[in-house]
Amino acid sequence: MRARSLPPPIPPETDATGRQRIVRRKLSDGVLDRLQEMIESGQLAPGDNLPSERELMERFGVGRPAVREALQQLQTMGLITIAHGERSRVNVLTVGSVLQRIDAVAQLMLLAEPQQLGHLKEARRMFECGMVQAAAQRTTPEDIAELRAILADQAEMMRDAKAFIAADIRFHSRIAMMTGNPLFAAISQTMLRWIFRYHEGLLHWSGQEVVTMGEHHRIVDFIEAGDGHNACFAMGDHIDRSNAVYIKSL
Repeated sequence: MRARSLPPPIPPETDATGRQRIVRRKLSDGVLDRLQEMIESGQLAPGDNLPSERELMERFGVGRPAVREALQQLQTMGLITIAHGERSRVNVLTVGSVLQRIDAVAQLMLLAEPQQLGHLKEARRMFECGMVQAAAQRTTPEDIAELRAILADQAEMMRDAKAFIAADIRFHSRIAMMTGNPLFAAISQTMLRWIFRYHEGLLHWSGQEVVTMGEHHRIVDFIEAGDGHNACFAMGDHIDRSNAVYIKSL
């Protein structure tokens, strides 16, 4: 795919009197700004190849190190993919792909600042309660059948902590999908990954799996009845009980 034409150079900055000001910046920062503007404006669309390094060097009047540093920064930001022997390509961005890129940073933050876990859990409670209300209003027989099937699978995984947790994530993620909002689905799955990775070893406590299953079935019953109000209360009780058990286990 051919790269689109590059825009003309940006004129030097001026002050209120019209005089040009000299701004000292790294050359790579200037290249980064220009390429990011092209992506944001659509001049370089998802899937497009970027100009070659040589073309960028000639266009911006900079050396190869500045171009490569700018490209590396764009890749770190998730905007492009650099492939050896090929031209860099603009990425197709989705909510899921963007959130996935911050997974490692989020995990480090939770480990370095454990108090952030409480904030995350509070946000998740509000988020899940709102989602389950929307799911109850939009549910279909097929949705209920799939939720029941997930719970049937989860019931077979009582003695396998990781499999039980994976089924738990599928259950909550499926409720998020029922809202019809892809943002909800992606954010829900991401928050669950962060929480469960943080204290995975404490989530498999004796006897609580049965309680969890009962709560899940109760939530589905309210969703099936189209009772968003009680589905919200049931979800809130479920999350509060899980959080309380976690705190006692510390």
